[in-house]
Amino acid sequence: MARKAAPNTPQFDKAQDLAAYHEMLLIRRFEEKSGQMYGMGLIGGFCHLYIGQEAVVVGMQMATKEGDQLITGYRDHGHMLASGMDAKGVMAELTGRRGGLSKGKGGSMHMFSKEKHFYGGHGIVGAQVSLGTGIAFANRYRNNGNVCLTYFGDGAANQGQVYESFNMAELWKLPVVYVIENNRYAMGTAVNRASAQTDFSKRGVSFNIPGEQVDGMDVRAVYAAGQRAMEHARSGKGPYILEMQTYRYRGHSMSDPAKYRTKDEVTRMREEHDPIEQVRRRLLESWKLSEDELKVIDGKVREIVNEAAEFATHDPEPDPSELYTDILL
Repeated sequence: MARKAAPNTPQFDKAQDLAAYHEMLLIRRFEEKSGQMYGMGLIGGFCHLYIGQEAVVVGMQMATKEGDQLITGYRDHGHMLASGMDAKGVMAELTGRRGGLSKGKGGSMHMFSKEKHFYGGHGIVGAQVSLGTGIAFANRYRNNGNVCLTYFGDGAANQGQVYESFNMAELWKLPVVYVIENNRYAMGTAVNRASAQTDFSKRGVSFNIPGEQVDGMDVRAVYAAGQRAMEHARSGKGPYILEMQTYRYRGHSMSDPAKYRTKDEVTRMREEHDPIEQVRRRLLESWKLSEDELKVIDGKVREIVNEAAEFATHDPEPDPSELYTDILL
């Protein structure tokens, strides 16, 4: 049973719940398929899955306007899909194929889309924070009214460049929202063992940056917080911090057995707080959709994912000459 919504959690209408359900389910099914393909040896290198955290990026994207940008770390497939990047191109990049969004050269952690205003997954912990701050500086310089969503995790929150970015962003009132996806375990260490201040919404206090903690498992709470934060940044008041309290069901990466937590803990989170199940229950109970109607949605999502996997399996590998393109000297 999903937990009851907090008293101040806004309600979604039917269209919003359906949209959120479809987008989160697409991410979930895509990540499940990615895990399968990794196990089959079709995806090499590192692969960090977003299963369990879907409400964060979907809720935030629902609060954006055209032109707003996003940038994140290496747990990035969900962000790509939520920003509208083609599932075939994402999956083909995972398998290193010619049709991948970085021409097969970026892999899981390094994909970009200028068209969708997605400025990458980044493999260096915390590197995207200073880059996202730079994107926000460009927005302010151009006076274009756009906001940059800059995502990072609880582990990256202890990096020095994060605080240099905070200082600059507040000093120059840059339009940036820092979204801390606190999934509790960073790369495998519980937050209370690695962070002296575990309320990450307070990390900007010494810089006069406001922040708030958000139930990152409830897409409605994320959406509402996203609207508040983006309005703050867009109106010229400077940066805002959102600590999304979320949870990943898989290990840090596909090579992580996640022995630092119990199976009972993971099961309890799935049963009591799953972001997709919460919306599914509302669709059944509040909006009176039938199980068959939800199966149709799931079937269409699986079709998208299966087509992406098929394309990514049979698309040709890049020509060796591609190694010498996109090089800055």
